[in-house]
Amino acid sequence: MANNNSKQRVVVGLSGGVDSAVTAHLLKQQGHEVVGIFMKNWEDDDNSEYCSSNIDFVDAAAVADVIGIEIEHVNFAAEYKDRVFAEFLREYQAGRTPNPDILCNAEIKFKAFLDHAVRLGAEKIATGHYARVREVDGQFQLLKGLDPAKDQSYFLHRLNQAQLSKTLFPVGELHKTEVRRIAADMQLPNATKKDSTGICFIGERPFRDFLNRYIAKEPGPIKDEKGRVLGQHVGLSFYTLGQRQGLGIGGIKDKGAQRGGGEHAPWFVARKDMARNTLWVVQGHDHPWLQSHTLAADDASWVAGHAPTPGRYAAKSRYRQADAACTLDAASPSGFALQFPDAQWAVTPGQSAVLYDGDVCLGGGVIRAQTETAG
Repeated sequence: MANNNSKQRVVVGLSGGVDSAVTAHLLKQQGHEVVGIFMKNWEDDDNSEYCSSNIDFVDAAAVADVIGIEIEHVNFAAEYKDRVFAEFLREYQAGRTPNPDILCNAEIKFKAFLDHAVRLGAEKIATGHYARVREVDGQFQLLKGLDPAKDQSYFLHRLNQAQLSKTLFPVGELHKTEVRRIAADMQLPNATKKDSTGICFIGERPFRDFLNRYIAKEPGPIKDEKGRVLGQHVGLSFYTLGQRQGLGIGGIKDKGAQRGGGEHAPWFVARKDMARNTLWVVQGHDHPWLQSHTLAADDASWVAGHAPTPGRYAAKSRYRQADAACTLDAASPSGFALQFPDAQWAVTPGQSAVLYDGDVCLGGGVIRAQTETAG
């Protein structure tokens, strides 16, 4: 939490959601001079049913009014399109599955927003993320939020020392139920507002429909592990490893082809061959093609500014996953390799592998390959 003894000018990113609203309230309660900023990051189809930025700004302004702080509307759409969305499309076109929220935090919320806040005279910025910052001997550590069901350190793992030194995460010290209770006690207009889900520029719209606007369809064969053609895919960019829905193929009668299930076992995307434009699928959640004991990652970013020493840690290879024990073999400023005693499911190129030492988030990188499958 913020230091109660020193009053600071803190600029809070007000999203229109309950977490950032309670963040602003807590900081004002602690005696800080609080200013709210609403970030507009997407404007291509602002008037569509899927884009809620106008509604969110009305909610953020109503919150600022109740708390008694000023709010400024800032447009970062150009920066977002250049730094986040362009990379998002490049990754999908290359057959990978990126996580734009991670890039948005590194490039927009803790770079463009931080720079803007500093110009406004801010000593610190704050957001409604469920994470914590701790200073130890002049080094800033990124810690998991206290609510294990809401921890967002995975999305923040690319933050550096300079960014963390200026950042406060008040709700990271709380459980979500407590945040909702505070909002209700204050009679905040958004106290019961549903948490936002998904990527900000996609909203609740069907993901494939959105990608269709930017990426050309290149149909090709869907094959099983024996090389039999089971159907056609609409374009490799529209699928991700481990995907079960939307494949458009049923069971097959030859039980000899099954690994991990009978003829009606579900199909999963297991591999994408970009060179041959082929989508490989397998039946059964536990099929060996979906299991990996190792992964390689590049584009590494380390919170401390340098790679951790090789050894035993825990890692997440996707957000909704429990920490998995692993060994960091070798790490450099650019990349690293991990080994897992227990096979990891559907390790997906483009997603982030994030390393932990207990509650401390050390950083991570972008998964480029499953270097070996189990089985």
